[in-house]
Amino acid sequence: MNADVVVIGAGIVGAACARALARTGLSVAVVDRGAPASATSARGEGNLLVSDKAPGPELDLAMLAAGHWPHLAASLADELGPGFPDIEYDRKGGVVVATTEEGAEPLRAFANGQAAAGVEVAHLTPGEALSLEPHLNPAITAAVHYPQDAQLQPVVATEALLASARRAGVRVLAHQEVIGLVRDGERITGVRTAAETIGTSAVVVAAGPWSGEVAGVLGADLPVRPRRGMVLVTARMAQRVFHKVYDGDYFGATQSADADLQTSSVVESTPGGTVLIGSSRQQIGFDDRLRVNVLAEVAARALRLFPFLAGTPVIRAYGGFRPYVPDHLPVVGEDPRHLGLWYATGHEGAGIGLAGVTGDLLCAQLTGAAPALDPAPFQPSRPSLAAHLTGGAA
Repeated sequence: MNADVVVIGAGIVGAACARALARTGLSVAVVDRGAPASATSARGEGNLLVSDKAPGPELDLAMLAAGHWPHLAASLADELGPGFPDIEYDRKGGVVVATTEEGAEPLRAFANGQAAAGVEVAHLTPGEALSLEPHLNPAITAAVHYPQDAQLQPVVATEALLASARRAGVRVLAHQEVIGLVRDGERITGVRTAAETIGTSAVVVAAGPWSGEVAGVLGADLPVRPRRGMVLVTARMAQRVFHKVYDGDYFGATQSADADLQTSSVVESTPGGTVLIGSSRQQIGFDDRLRVNVLAEVAARALRLFPFLAGTPVIRAYGGFRPYVPDHLPVVGEDPRHLGLWYATGHEGAGIGLAGVTGDLLCAQLTGAAPALDPAPFQPSRPSLAAHLTGGAA
C-alpha cells in the first residue's frame, strides 16, 4: 500500500488532519493501534472553550476554532445526512465563578485580559449569575459569562470526521501498531506496522498522549507525556445545569507544570440528561486505575458550585489521558530534525475544540497553502519547546 501521507492516530485530531489533507486531493492512510475514536477522544466532555485560555497563541487558535466549529458541524451534517448521528454541537456558553472573596478579583482581571483580546465577556453580579443558573450556590462572589463556549459529543464528532475523510478517499487501518519508519538516507519512504509497510513520504503523528512514545519509535524526540483526568457521571435528571459552569481555579490547573494532583470544579449537563462532573489533573504516567480519593475531591469541589448534587446518584466514573506539553501549547508542524515527520498533538484538554483548525493548520503547512494564522508558535522548532528536546535541529 502507498499513500501520500500516513496519519498515526484515529482520534479527533488525526481524523481532522486526514480529512483536511484528503480534501486537497492527497491520498491518506490513518493508522491506529486500537479502534478509531476509542482512546482520549472518548474520555472527555467534548468542550469547545475560549474561556479557559489566556491571551496568546492558544487563545488565537481557540477563537479561530469558535468561529470554525459551527460551519464544520453544518458541513458534516449536510455531507453525512440524517442517517448519521448528530454530533450535538451546542453553543451553550460558559459561566465561570469565584467561590471566595480572594478569587473574585483575579477572575475579573483574567476576563478583562481576554476581552481585550477579542473574547466575548460579560461580568455578572451573583444575582445575574443565578438568573442564568438558578441552582448555583448563591454564596459565589463573582461570575463571568462566556457566550462563545460550546460543547459537542466527542465520539460522534470523531466518527463523523472519519466518515467524511473516508468519503474523500482516506483509508483507516485499525488495530495496526506502527513499529518504525523506512528511510532512503534521510528521506522517509514508508511506515512499518506490525502487519505491513505503507509507502509514503510524509508521516503525521497525531497519537494524543502517546505521541511522545510514537515519536520515539520513529527515532524522534517529542516531549508529549500523559496527564490523567477523571470525570463523574450522574444519573439522568431534569435539566438543572444550563451552561458549562466551573470555578476560577480551573485555568490555573490547566497551566500548571506540577505533576501532583490538582482539582477544580467543572459541571455541565448532557443532552442525554446526565451531568458531567470534573475535573482532575495528575501526571502518573499511563496508570489507568480509578482513584477514590481523586473522585472524592472532585465531587466535594462540585458541591461548592451546585449544592443540590449532594443528593444525586453517580452512575459511573471514567478517566483518560491528556497530551501534555511543558509549554502548554499544541505542537503542529514539521520536525526540523526529521524532514517528512509532522506533528499534530499536545493539545492537553483542548483537543476536541481545536481539532478542526489544527487539521487545517497542519494541512496548510504540509501543502504549502496560506495558513489561517501564524503557525510559528505551534511548530516543533519554537524556542519554548527547544529546551525540552535533545539532539538539536537538523
